[in-house]
Parts: sequence; structure tokens; C-alpha cells
Amino acid sequence: MLVRKKKISMFTLVAVAAGLALTACDNNGTDSASSSQAGSSSSSSSSSSSAQSPAPASKSAKGGTSGTSAKSGVSCTNQINYAGDPRSNAEINSIGADTGHCPAPEKKSTPAGAPAKSGVSCTNQINYAGDPRSNAEINSIGADTGHCPAPEKKSTPAGTPAKSGVSCTNQINYAGDSRSNAEINSIGADTGYCPPVKH
Repeated sequence: MLVRKKKISMFTLVAVAAGLALTACDNNGTDSASSSQAGSSSSSSSSSSSAQSPAPASKSAKGGTSGTSAKSGVSCTNQINYAGDPRSNAEINSIGADTGHCPAPEKKSTPAGAPAKSGVSCTNQINYAGDPRSNAEINSIGADTGHCPAPEKKSTPAGTPAKSGVSCTNQINYAGDSRSNAEINSIGADTGYCPPVKH
């Protein structure tokens, strides 16, 4: 009697298990095992597609898109030619160390003016007559940038153009002017204009 009961209960367990297998279908008629298999295949295909697509370029510490991957133990300035880049080597290498990518080389904008001729100062290359800057300043700009700056004209001073060889005090009546004749004539000699009478 005991053995028979055991067989019946075993049969009942098998029947219940079979019933559960039949009811494991979802509303679309596919079973959960196949849908989970499909889900895992779709997730594996999405993960493989993401593995195949290149990672987007990371942003550098300075906010720009990173360039070439930095080689281990090699500074960016020893890996890429940064000739003409306005940034210092220290700044470029710091970006590479911080981001793991050497930044793309930048070119500084071409300064206005004519290219400086080798061995010729800008003031011997271009007529800077009337430019308010000194020759030293003009030539320094040319040496630093490789371009002679465009000539500048100083604003026309107030007063009357000074006649050649005639002092301002002999050209204009400065009676009552608070300045000395020497100061008035000096202004005329420096600017080419006799200053207006100042009371």
C-alpha cells in the first residue's frame, strides 16, 4: 500500500511539472525560455555592436576634443610635431598626461602686415614715416611675429602746421599764453604743428 501511494505521488509530480511547462507561454504564444533567449541574444548583439563601434572622442581638460592617443612614457611634443603651436610644450604635455590623448596641433593666426624679410629690419623695409611707434618697437614686432606691422598714423594734433625753418612763436602771436616760448616751439618741432594759443 505504501509503495503504491509513492508511485501515485510521483506520477502527480510529473503531471504538475508538465502542466507548468505548457503554461509557461506568454500572451504572444512564445514561451518565456525562448523570449529570454531572444532577449539575451539581442542584448549580446547590442553589446557586440557597441564593442565594434568606435568610442566617441573624449574631451580634454581644456574643453577641446582630444587628438591622438598618447604613447606610454612618451611626451606629446616628442610624439607629434607642434611647430607653430601657440601653446607651450608644458601645456601640451599636461593635456596629454591628463586626458591620455595628445591634443591636435593648433596654428596661431597670421599677424597683419607684410612678411619680414630675413636680415632686414621692418623700418628698412617699409616706410613708417608718421608712425607714432618707435623704430625699436616696430622692429621688435617684426622680429617676434615674422611680420612687419602695418604703418599707423598718429592723429593730427590741434593747431597750425609749422612752417619749415620758422619757430611757432615767430609764426603765431602767443601773447598771453601761459607757456614759455621754448615749450611752444618744442611742441611745434616735435609734432610739426604749432599748438593753439593757451590762455
